[in-house]
Amino acid sequence: MAGNHRNGTPVYKRIQGAIRKHIKAAELNPGDAVPSERELAKTHKVSLMTARHALAGLEREGVVERRRGAGTFVAAPKIHFNKLMSYTEHMSSRGLAPRSRILVAKVIEDEQEIAARLGLPAASRMVKIVRLRLTGEEPFALETCYLPAADFSGLVSAPLGRSSLFAALQHDYGVELAYADEEIDATAADSSLAEMLGLLRGAAILRIRQVIYSTKAKATIYVVGFYRSERHTLFVRRFR
Repeated sequence: MAGNHRNGTPVYKRIQGAIRKHIKAAELNPGDAVPSERELAKTHKVSLMTARHALAGLEREGVVERRRGAGTFVAAPKIHFNKLMSYTEHMSSRGLAPRSRILVAKVIEDEQEIAARLGLPAASRMVKIVRLRLTGEEPFALETCYLPAADFSGLVSAPLGRSSLFAALQHDYGVELAYADEEIDATAADSSLAEMLGLLRGAAILRIRQVIYSTKAKATIYVVGFYRSERHTLFVRRFR
């Protein structure tokens, strides 16, 4: 039954853990077939109901997708925007290894609009970090972050290709992030963006502009992100 336990862990969770482990180790990649309910039941010596319960849970989380008449497959990773999380946290929560390629890491100035977003004087110096986000070798998003250089100039040399900016702010600067104000719209990929994201020129992409605030209500990061629209889901609950 789905509620059976082994070593204190529900059996269906053990099955889910095994599938997540294969995905994290890149033994199963997006689009690959996942063992069927019957195969999982045989491998883990459980009932079909337990195997079905395990796959249904992974489907609800967006880890796998079922295709009628074809089977169950590893889903392309999606980011859900209802919680303020770093890319690293998003990918890790899905059992995937986050990767980033740093394209730009420098101090800039004379960007008045961006300075205004951070509540800074027009001539302020700012750290600019541009990263191409990847899942495996596949481009996922292009994100540009701006932070006040007076507070965070050391981030120019931080190893942000393999670590989280959010974590660096907390661990190295004692800054904890609390919330973000966001503007979300759709746009078309120009030649440069299309090439970086592996899309056709003119393909629909999602643009998200964020001002991220610390727990002291101070504007800390301004982010402009371009995301492959099929990989992102925005869930909104509305009340009357």
